[in-house]
Amino acid sequence: MSLDNGKRWAGSRRGFLAGTGVVIAAATFSRWPGLAIAQSRKADLLASIPKDDRLIVHVLNPGVIETPQPLLDEASITPKELLFVRNNQVPPGYLKLAPPPPEDWRENWTVEFSGLVSGARTIPLREIDNVDELIEIEMVLQCSGNGRAYYEQSVRTRGTQWRKGGMGNVRWRGVRLRTAMAALGLQADERVRFVTAEGADAPPTEQAEDFEHSLPWNDMRDTALLAFQMNGEPTPAIHGGPVRLILPGYYGTMNVKWLTKLRFETEESANRNHAQRYRTFNDPVPPGSTPEVTMETTTASWRQKVKSVFLRPLDDVRLSVGQVELSGVAWNDGRARIDAVEISLDQGASWQRARIAPTANPYGWHHWSHRVELAQGQHEAWVRATDARGNTQPIDGSIHWNPSGYEWNGVDKVRFSVS
Repeated sequence: MSLDNGKRWAGSRRGFLAGTGVVIAAATFSRWPGLAIAQSRKADLLASIPKDDRLIVHVLNPGVIETPQPLLDEASITPKELLFVRNNQVPPGYLKLAPPPPEDWRENWTVEFSGLVSGARTIPLREIDNVDELIEIEMVLQCSGNGRAYYEQSVRTRGTQWRKGGMGNVRWRGVRLRTAMAALGLQADERVRFVTAEGADAPPTEQAEDFEHSLPWNDMRDTALLAFQMNGEPTPAIHGGPVRLILPGYYGTMNVKWLTKLRFETEESANRNHAQRYRTFNDPVPPGSTPEVTMETTTASWRQKVKSVFLRPLDDVRLSVGQVELSGVAWNDGRARIDAVEISLDQGASWQRARIAPTANPYGWHHWSHRVELAQGQHEAWVRATDARGNTQPIDGSIHWNPSGYEWNGVDKVRFSVS
């Protein structure tokens, strides 16, 4: 396949689906609730990626797939077979996903550097790949809609009703953006405040705007990565290979897949996908309202909020009387240490500190655990994390309600019985 700046693709949607070996009726371009999807269609999709058949398929195309909570606890680094998927749009042919990405993708792939940058030009991926000083970053990859279903405690929001499984802990390997730019003779102008990233994915219709996001240059300058590998192997196409822009500590949507363009600019993009979507209001809005989204009244879903969740026990399980271990993970945007993880067994009247496992990695999961003696009966446990800046999880996460259900970080709760 020949690429022209990652954007010119041959064939219709019907043709590209047929070419993948996945036979899916035209109706699958509509949104299907995960539990209502015919099992054969779900199996075809998961097998083609490939993914574990225990995953929850919310949307067949362009691909929205959640990791059930029990599977999040299977490994400290989330394997590709279990990692969630959230696509807004996809490049034709993306279902040919057996890693590594198709060889002709890598051979013909380019990344265009444009705007306020000296040396601006389109650079073949092989030149970027040859830059020395590769590094590895472990980080939480989380959909900004993860936890959206919990807003229904107030008013249900639009969008996929993710619970806890729109996240994972992954390792990315590649070259820092600043290192690549220096090696390739690229220099950002001092006026640059944002870099707008665009991928090879195509809009769903000719009338729709393409998908892109603007990111603060001050953050990108020090931490952004052009990632070629995920968990020690070439980044699977379903997760943005052959090259994905990685900005640790940022929500998943900002880690642009199938990277083809970087524009160095003074202002954020006015593109609908950045200026009207993936934004939260600066001030509280009444649950159920639909206020106008403007750049002045909202902020892009950039840095992840502090958060902790239970991985064990699960809701509605039955445990044996005596010592019970509660455990889970906590994280934030990596810019301040996680100072405390606290457990409450009396609905917030008192809190006990959990043990946080030592870690030298600021962007990944911080594993925590807490053992407690529990009597027979029904129990409800709450958990909250607090970082060194004093950011903590609200007991009522609905105080951050927004119509799109972004950035849920309320106190996590689990109910179980002891007998």
